[in-house]
Amino acid sequence: MTDPLEQAKARFLEANAHFEAGRLADALHSFQAALSLAPGRPSILANLGITQVRLGQWAAALDTLAQATQADPSNRDAWLALAHAQEELQQWAPAVQALQQALPLGPSTAALWLALARCQLRLERPAEALRAYEEALTLDATLAEAWSQRGSLLRDAGQLAEAARSFQQALKHGGDDELNRFYLASVTEQPVPERPPLAYVETLFDEYANDFQNHLVQALNYQAHRTLLAPLVESRARFSRVLDLGCGTGLCGQLIRPQAETVDGVDVSGAMVAQARASGVYRQVVHGELLAFLRASTEPADLVMAADVFIYVGALEAVFAAVRQRLAPGGCFAFSVELADAGQDLVLLPSLRYAHGGAYVERLANATGFRVVRRWEAPLREDQRRPVMGLYFHLAPAE
Repeated sequence: MTDPLEQAKARFLEANAHFEAGRLADALHSFQAALSLAPGRPSILANLGITQVRLGQWAAALDTLAQATQADPSNRDAWLALAHAQEELQQWAPAVQALQQALPLGPSTAALWLALARCQLRLERPAEALRAYEEALTLDATLAEAWSQRGSLLRDAGQLAEAARSFQQALKHGGDDELNRFYLASVTEQPVPERPPLAYVETLFDEYANDFQNHLVQALNYQAHRTLLAPLVESRARFSRVLDLGCGTGLCGQLIRPQAETVDGVDVSGAMVAQARASGVYRQVVHGELLAFLRASTEPADLVMAADVFIYVGALEAVFAAVRQRLAPGGCFAFSVELADAGQDLVLLPSLRYAHGGAYVERLANATGFRVVRRWEAPLREDQRRPVMGLYFHLAPAE
């Protein structure tokens, strides 16, 4: 009778041949057969777990690689594969631990430091993430992703000149042109981009969606929605159709719904749209860009609202013109903007938000056929416990 260990060795070698040839399903089957003949064998566990990672079988890989690293803590490939699976399952802290176990077991690589930086970033550990990005760049100075992320961390820390250099390096080494030029403009005196990259805004709010409402209202003391709509709520005005631009999870919609026959929303973030739809406040919520939403229909609205939305829009000429086309006679266009410094029209701040000047908004309102019904200054939210001031407007069609 053939020795089980010899059979296990044969199946193991067979599995390795399948793996090298890219036949991952066959490799998986053969590694599993080898393991059944030699339970707990570290080399089989490691290779099986790596194969499961390659196949995207994250949960199974997690179990297999935990056994492999326990059986042989010196197997660097097993630690790296374990960290990969943990990243995919958004288990950021265990992934950091696995990567830190892998580091002393072999030469440093830029890819390893990049993975560590991404996980530290997810854990909101900016100093550790910055160090990891810099280690990656020491090993490979052409990594556009590392330059771009380094720039963002330095921008958040107020080191604007060094952040600018990082974004310039990201552009030099093939980083996303639109995104890095947008970042660069936020920390330099370069011309202000008229609008942010759509992918940036969508990704930002997709990642923010699950904790958006709690974080915004509780941590940032967000009040723009209540401040903007307070005069309309107090007057008990009635609206046939309301358009909620950049509706998010539905904070404005919930406030105005008792006074409206229908409320329609639009948001660029699919995750936000899902939450707004689930609220039951809206007749419909469109996943898309607000300007396209405004232009897609001629059905009039008697209230168009945008609370703390234009900070992610930029130049407002096209939006104002589109709202004017949709707004019914006697209707109201209610919105807020973050307040720019005196004498400034449109500014891209290091926070990657736009600020607008009051004179700019009023000129634009007059040019597009509006009159100012109300204008007042009040906080929008807080940043590090300091109020962020905004301008609030209610416009009506000019007679």
